[in-house]
Amino acid sequence: MSHGARVIRTGVSSGGPAAPPPVTVASSSAGSDAELMDGGYFRSCAGMLKVAQMISLLIGFISVNNSSWTDYSAYSFFQIVTMCDLVMILFFYIMHIFRVYRKLTCVSWPLAEFLHYLIGTILLLIGSIAAAAKSYNITGLVAGATFGFLATILCVISMWSSYKVSCITQSTSKYR
Repeated sequence: MSHGARVIRTGVSSGGPAAPPPVTVASSSAGSDAELMDGGYFRSCAGMLKVAQMISLLIGFISVNNSSWTDYSAYSFFQIVTMCDLVMILFFYIMHIFRVYRKLTCVSWPLAEFLHYLIGTILLLIGSIAAAAKSYNITGLVAGATFGFLATILCVISMWSSYKVSCITQSTSKYR
């Protein structure tokens, strides 16, 4: 028998007892909240932008990985940055598809995604510049650097659009 601390979740706030939820609200929102996946995110601009980022990062990684290169430090840094960025973009993509942000409200997801894009874009730009500088006109390395620059541009667009939507929308809705 465990005597450790337990967390008990209730629907009661510290202000007093909570009223039972109305039946009509539960049945009307059951269609949107009961679905496991958000099918609209697949077709949204943000979802398609994330897919384009992942594809360009994957092509850049594969083209550098399958080329013969002599400067180990530049291309290993490029490979590490592209894979880490790809994994984080995939994480945020899955988080949006399965609506994890609705269940884990203790994390500021727009801020976390913005910081990921900020740091990842800077590292990806540095890695792409280093890969382009050390390519020595080898086609696979040039292609990898090119797709690295393409992914950098897509990350900047995604970062700008998420900042524009989250900050400008909040500031205009305050004065209504």
